[in-house]
Amino acid sequence: MKKYLILAIGVAVLALVASACGNKKKAAAEAQAQAEQEAVAVEQAKQDSIKVEKKLSDLAEEPIFDIVTNYGVIKIKLYKDTPLHKANFAKLALSGFYDGLLFHRVINGFMIQGGDPLTKDPANADRFGTGGPGYTVPAEILPQYRHKKGALAAARRGDAANPMKESSGSQFYIVQNEQTCAQLDGQYTVFGETIEGLDVIDKIAAVETDRRDRPVSQVKIVSIKAE
Repeated sequence: MKKYLILAIGVAVLALVASACGNKKKAAAEAQAQAEQEAVAVEQAKQDSIKVEKKLSDLAEEPIFDIVTNYGVIKIKLYKDTPLHKANFAKLALSGFYDGLLFHRVINGFMIQGGDPLTKDPANADRFGTGGPGYTVPAEILPQYRHKKGALAAARRGDAANPMKESSGSQFYIVQNEQTCAQLDGQYTVFGETIEGLDVIDKIAAVETDRRDRPVSQVKIVSIKAE
């Protein structure tokens, strides 16, 4: 009886050892697969970055972009005199950063605002307007660029927390009414203008919004494409 018991224990031990070895091999294989996936992702990101840099180098001095929305296309021109904002907006647009984001703040008779990456996820609704790429852009506030209708400007935090008036790394707004936005002249960086699609700005401005100025139905940036 003892012989059979010892044999049974030995078989069980061997089974446990085999199982442990199998688990180690499986874990090693999974770790290797994950490492390979990460390496592929890093290489893809590198190639994507090279493509974006190539596109940036091919842009005109004052490049034109189409902001494609579910309400139509707003065609904008970026100013050469605000090079930091021009380069930042162009790089984000060409990398697809803006694709699928929302115009999260819309005030009829004032402006429309978008560019917050948090708006990709409805679960972030309470934080819409606070997101960005993790950096700011130094102010480039020039007197010749005012808040005329269709002006493209960078959103930013208030003066108390941001005395240098640095711009959000990604959030922007487009002027719908220059009279009400004139108060912003000299306070925010205007870095481009609308050359086609003023009617689209009006359509978006007219959508129904809630008490926080958020559209009741999504106003989406489908993509931003360079011409």
